[in-house]
Amino acid sequence: MYSSLLVAVDGSEHSRKALTLACHLARQDDATVHILHVPEVLPHEATLIWGIGAVAIGDELKEMDAAGKKVLAGAEAEARKLGVKHLQTHTARGEPARAIMHEAKALDVDVIVMGCRGLGDLAGLMMGSVSHKVNHGAECGVITVR
Repeated sequence: MYSSLLVAVDGSEHSRKALTLACHLARQDDATVHILHVPEVLPHEATLIWGIGAVAIGDELKEMDAAGKKVLAGAEAEARKLGVKHLQTHTARGEPARAIMHEAKALDVDVIVMGCRGLGDLAGLMMGSVSHKVNHGAECGVITVR
């Protein structure tokens, strides 16, 4: 059914559930799982690093890289534990919905799997959720997990 899937992870419980589903789907078809982490930049001199929290802009790059590596390493370990054989990890920068859609197109994935709620819920209430934007803008299939 799928030859490649992109799963967006942020360290939240919803993204963990999305990772589990993506791994289950990938195992059925021996598909490649692309795990993507996109740190979310917030206004007002702070950055939200999914799975870690807000940090000052001055520390942004170091913290984003360290946190991203931690989130990706945990997701990769979990995917391997769940039996995924073909796995790649990726980090992207920018507005999360756009970054997810850009990576999905660049990697030519069949489907994006993501949680319906991540760690950026406050921004989602103000500007629209990442999953909502991806559902409406992606050129491939999108599965959102509650």
